Amino acid sequence: MAKKIAILNGPNLNLLGNREGDIYGNIGLAEIEAACADECARFDFELEFLQTNSEGELVTLIQQAGAACDGLVINPAAYTHTSVAIHDAIRAIAIPTIEVHLSNIYAREEFRHKSFVSPVATGTICGLGPTGYILAIGALATQIPE
Repeated sequence: MAKKIAILNGPNLNLLGNREGDIYGNIGLAEIEAACADECARFDFELEFLQTNSEGELVTLIQQAGAACDGLVINPAAYTHTSVAIHDAIRAIAIPTIEVHLSNIYAREEFRHKSFVSPVATGTICGLGPTGYILAIGALATQIPE
């Protein structure tokens, strides 16, 4: 039976390819999703790929992933630096979770250096653009129990 992973994306990531290309690149979220689907096929993972601008909805999606998936990749975007609720939701689920950021949050504004997600994530990948998602899928392949 194929393992299932969720890739969840936070606010404004629906605008990728159209906003701040010098920071986030010129690839849209649909292209990232397609690349992730290809990578998931390599590991025989079933993929659920979602984006929301709502913090509460993201918390609900994390909880649903905890109940229905074997692993989670999350790019919480701006909520990384503000959301105790997302921290608590990830802490409450019992699946490996990889935090991903397109940009290097530690090379940006000081307020972006604090992640509420990192302390409860299995691992964090940042600063590698869309490749970070691909690396996160590979990392989950090593973290999900057989």
